Amino acid sequence: MERATRRGGGDAENAFSIEPDQDQHNSYGNGNGNDEKKTVGLAGDEADEEAASVERVFEGKEVPPWQSQLTLRAFVVSFVLGVMFTFIVMKLNLTTGIIPSLNVSAGLLGFFFVKTWTKFLDKSGLLKQPFTRQENTVIQTCVVATSGIAFSGGFGSYLFGMSEHVASQSTDANDAQNIKNPALGWMIGFLFVVSFLGLFSVVPLRKIMIIDFKLIYPSGTATAHLINSFHTPQGAKLAKKQVRSLGKFFSFSFLWGFFQWFFTAGDGCGFVNFPTLGLKAYENRFYFDFSATYVGVGMICPYIINISLLVGAILSWGIMWPLINDRKGHWYSAELKSSSLHGLQGYRVFISIAMILGDGLYNFFKVLGHTLFGLYHQMRDKNSGVVLPYAGRSSPASSSLSFDDQRRTQLFLKDQIPTWFAVAGYVSIAIVSAIILPHIFHPLKWYHVAVIYVFAPTLAFCNAYGCGLTDWSLASTYGKLAIFTIGAWAGASHGGVLAGLAACGVMMNIVSTASDLMQDFKTGYMTLASPRSMFVSQVIGTAMGCVISPCVFWLFYKAFQSLGVPGSSYPAPYAIVYRNMAILGVEGFSALPKNCLTLCYVFFIGAIVINAFRDAIGKERAKYIPLPMAMAIPFYIGGYFTIDMCVGSLILFIWEKINKAKADAFGPAVASGLICGDGIWTLPSSILALAGVNPPICMKFLSRKTNAKVDAFLGS
Repeated sequence: MERATRRGGGDAENAFSIEPDQDQHNSYGNGNGNDEKKTVGLAGDEADEEAASVERVFEGKEVPPWQSQLTLRAFVVSFVLGVMFTFIVMKLNLTTGIIPSLNVSAGLLGFFFVKTWTKFLDKSGLLKQPFTRQENTVIQTCVVATSGIAFSGGFGSYLFGMSEHVASQSTDANDAQNIKNPALGWMIGFLFVVSFLGLFSVVPLRKIMIIDFKLIYPSGTATAHLINSFHTPQGAKLAKKQVRSLGKFFSFSFLWGFFQWFFTAGDGCGFVNFPTLGLKAYENRFYFDFSATYVGVGMICPYIINISLLVGAILSWGIMWPLINDRKGHWYSAELKSSSLHGLQGYRVFISIAMILGDGLYNFFKVLGHTLFGLYHQMRDKNSGVVLPYAGRSSPASSSLSFDDQRRTQLFLKDQIPTWFAVAGYVSIAIVSAIILPHIFHPLKWYHVAVIYVFAPTLAFCNAYGCGLTDWSLASTYGKLAIFTIGAWAGASHGGVLAGLAACGVMMNIVSTASDLMQDFKTGYMTLASPRSMFVSQVIGTAMGCVISPCVFWLFYKAFQSLGVPGSSYPAPYAIVYRNMAILGVEGFSALPKNCLTLCYVFFIGAIVINAFRDAIGKERAKYIPLPMAMAIPFYIGGYFTIDMCVGSLILFIWEKINKAKADAFGPAVASGLICGDGIWTLPSSILALAGVNPPICMKFLSRKTNAKVDAFLGS
């Protein structure tokens, strides 16, 4: 999904991301947007400053030094939550690719666990260091950095797209030089050499982005508000109630997943295959599959996302695919398997790719325009002849700054990260990476990697700056750019498909972690957490993710033999999409069935036109126009999950009508509980599968005619 989160790498929305183009993402009006409005409201006139000031509430509390913000208990809690959230993100990666923001859950659960522990120690007289909002920020940063690797690592997209599982679904470029099957060793090594470069690439720019340019970073700001509120007496009481709600729905979701498991003894069995809308609708993948995860995701994602998904499902599975299926024998051979990319499956995959590319291209130039326009105004407003400030230089004190900004700026500039350290770190890792990566992916040459690393800091800056303005991270768009350029450069006869996918991973990791780190710096700025503690927390979280994510994926890979197969429980839809992008990049359009290219052009242009129309009519009216990126997702995998997500939206809508304050306060906690419980159930279900323990019952639904045949067969 891109990613529906601030960790959102991709063309993501604010509260969601669509794997892997999320980077979801991001400003479609979720809770983060409202929180940002509150932020702006803090800087009112001087008469209101006393009442509006956040830092005056904490004025009497000492800010611990950066070393004290990095506690052992913080990283123990981060590790536990990181494992839990990695399972959740991995499951979503391998099912629909839509990943909601887990920042609220990370901040909330981190606060609850450490607060409970410190309260116990305090009563025992053993508490040496109180729990602070700075430590809470460290936990939240570390947890989201850890689980973020499950997204940027490409386990549901480019990395799994290299495998034989996915390559076997295509007749093109499925030779040995374009295949790389998953293995724990090389996956961990690959992530370690590519996941840290983005952190070093933007460290020297932190002062420019946060203080000089005063970029908003809506998700980072919203997260800071959340953490600040937890550490006030009123916020602590609300957090306790929110955790209680999260726990209730976590338990329900986990037990519901356990209950459903008993009825899934064979293919097509269980509640997930219940033909709730009728057997004909079920054949066209329209049904409610009783997934607590998707209902929870629907409660978090903005309404327009869920409606867009439903519109896309109706357009594709309700209208287009039945019509194209009627052309079987004319547009494509009737003898082809349903999974062949030269048949109906090809239309599904390539038309969805066209929409994704059209949406990504439009938003790339849109955010690039925002970035260049913003930079122009920033430079114009400065005194002529003044160059961009750098991290080591302090900003002149301004009497116009509010009390909050003065205090935050002072502490943000206190603990500097030397520029030489960032440059040396980037160059060192780049050299090591350029040496190691060609040994992991033989078609990827050292000069391919070197070219990426030369341009990557500029692209990382653009992504981090654009994310600060719009909350959109375009990591997956830059990744697609690498697929086409490096794949074509390597050539079809020299493993260009594998080289393109590997290059995509290198680029995505750099630009994604760059915008993530800057979001963290914004959160740290507003909670008075040191930039050094933020950087160290991000590094430790990334390192944990480089080990945890491959291990979790390996568990899925070994436990579920149908992983990556269309129509299975874990179809990994974006894996085949990314692989086919790489094939297009090196072989052109020869793989497309008849009239597919024409339809691709129509939907590519249509995605651009719809986005342009949305921007032209203004935000108020645009919220009624579907989003092409979201519409494209069900084109390939069907509409079943969109029904669940729309049910989640409906629940939240009714709740808001009955009691909006309660829905705003507890909606994210309830949704997180539903997602976390069902997501964690995948751990015991994977272990049961590996141990060869099969469910005892197969609950299947048949038509009357089929059932009569079965009865006759059994009775004979």
